[in-house]
Amino acid sequence: MNPSLDTSAAAPLRVAYAGTPEFAAVALGALLQAGYDVPLVLTQPDRPAGRGLREQPSAVKQLALGHGLALAQPFGLRLDGRFADDARCARAALEAAAPDVLVVAAYGLILPQWVLDLPRMGCLNIHASLLPRWRGAAPIQRALEAGDAITGVSIMRMDAGLDTGPVYRMEELAIRADDTSRTLHDRLAGLGADLLLRVLQDLRDDIAEPTAQPNDGVTYAQKIDKSETWLDFSRPAVELERRVRAFAPHPGTRTRLDALQLKVHAAHLGSSGSRGEPGCVLRADAAGIEVACGDGTLVLTRVQRAGGAHAVDAGALLRGLPIQPGQSFASGPPDAPAGA
Repeated sequence: MNPSLDTSAAAPLRVAYAGTPEFAAVALGALLQAGYDVPLVLTQPDRPAGRGLREQPSAVKQLALGHGLALAQPFGLRLDGRFADDARCARAALEAAAPDVLVVAAYGLILPQWVLDLPRMGCLNIHASLLPRWRGAAPIQRALEAGDAITGVSIMRMDAGLDTGPVYRMEELAIRADDTSRTLHDRLAGLGADLLLRVLQDLRDDIAEPTAQPNDGVTYAQKIDKSETWLDFSRPAVELERRVRAFAPHPGTRTRLDALQLKVHAAHLGSSGSRGEPGCVLRADAAGIEVACGDGTLVLTRVQRAGGAHAVDAGALLRGLPIQPGQSFASGPPDAPAGA
């Protein structure tokens, strides 16, 4: 064993943490429950959220405050950037915390080299994909959208690239036919927390050996653009059904019927064999609103009117808003013509 790395039970690892949303809070909770010393938590500044757009603390901040942990919320970490003062304060806090390792999960800021170099055991990232597939910002959504049968979690040692570092451990998870980004997120978050604890134990035991990612099979999970949330009924129904699940509950998928805008919370593939021009309503009843697509049909089963407080079943919508067969939903974002 390297004498400079005392990983005995008498010297437990000091684990600093950087994360923001619920996915990251799950792993932080696991660290605390396992008894790890967490001398500092980094998370994003409070952001406006909800219908009133009031500033809300992140899930990680709420957990950290609940456990009395030291907290920093820099707007940036570049020492020569716009938020250099924030970065210098964060650096001082990290240096004072003297972590053995920094764990990062969906933090939201790029780590400059000074951060990567500061912990003596480096920085670990909990990434919700089987690297090198789906590097980038939205791995859960893109795996669902692509129709992948499996995904998983990778615990990676971070380097200067975008999710390019060597992987300590990786574990697969089957994607279910009815998974949404919410249900898949929850299972991956739990898996990520368990896998992180195993990697930290490997580091304590001085047996952690990361493996370089292969050059083949690299894909990128690009951040979701607002234009992608509008359903394009000229596309095959199977693609749209996957997108509805991939973007549920956030950012959601949307469509338009004349002046009516709907957020689509749930949909399934139609089986009636009916055909029509893409966007044409073929059936509208308590079972759903069946819409013709470029190939096949999509049945909208749970929707929310623009400005509405809650999602409702299609039947409830139709009781207050008659939609008739033969009407046409627009394909694409608002600047696209109806029926295009």
